[in-house]
Amino acid sequence: MNKYLLLITMIMIVCSMSSCVYHRELVSFSGVNPIGQESEALLSAAELRAEPDDLLRITVHSFNPEAAAPFNIENMTGQMQQMQQLNQGGAQGNYMMELFNGYFVDREGYISMPVLGRLKVGGLTLTEIEKMITEGTQPFLKDAVVNVRFLNFKINVLGEVNQPGIIRISNQRVSILEAIGNAGDFTPYANRTNVLLVREEGGQRIFQRLNFQSQDIFNSPYFFLKQNDMLYVEPIKARVATVQDPFARGVTYGTAFISIITLAVALFR
Repeated sequence: MNKYLLLITMIMIVCSMSSCVYHRELVSFSGVNPIGQESEALLSAAELRAEPDDLLRITVHSFNPEAAAPFNIENMTGQMQQMQQLNQGGAQGNYMMELFNGYFVDREGYISMPVLGRLKVGGLTLTEIEKMITEGTQPFLKDAVVNVRFLNFKINVLGEVNQPGIIRISNQRVSILEAIGNAGDFTPYANRTNVLLVREEGGQRIFQRLNFQSQDIFNSPYFFLKQNDMLYVEPIKARVATVQDPFARGVTYGTAFISIITLAVALFR
């Protein structure tokens, strides 16, 4: 009876070695204990600023639509027909239409608007841009309402998430948790302790590692993302074992099988 028990134990050990995903590796924010904790200020909720290569949607409204029309590029002659053709392409056509209506921020931080000409918007928040354009339209419009939004606010999420790819954001502020949620959440093989954030800012590329199992992530200056940020979720070692070279994997399981057979022969000889 002891021989059978020993054989079964060996088989269970070998099988457990091939499935190395532990519960603690699947839990995010395991270091967070909300009981008894006080509320925290959002220290990382910085307002986004326009940067070179950004694409802005700027609309000027007024009680007199005809007076406001020259300030809106979508109302310029000849462009409406092209937008209508793009609009027939469904969701992709709608997105292309929005890009067609955008103001591109050049390398020097300028955009070119009808009537107002070249405006320096680089380094300004959307609220500051709205205020500047409103003041610029005062000689022509007394009741102008200006709205500014990012058109190219997108986040690229790669690696061990269920829906990797580019995520387009309509909000002015998005947290790293929302980005992961929009990507379908982590897969069971995601390394939650070492998520890489890549950001281009001020002409430099910044690399930052984030730990989703630590409470410190909520106070991180990288908790709120910026346009064109990239997140890479690396796999844990168990994932590497499942996609390794088929020959090497076969050798591993073959060796384990031979060990079990050898043990069985030795026990029942």
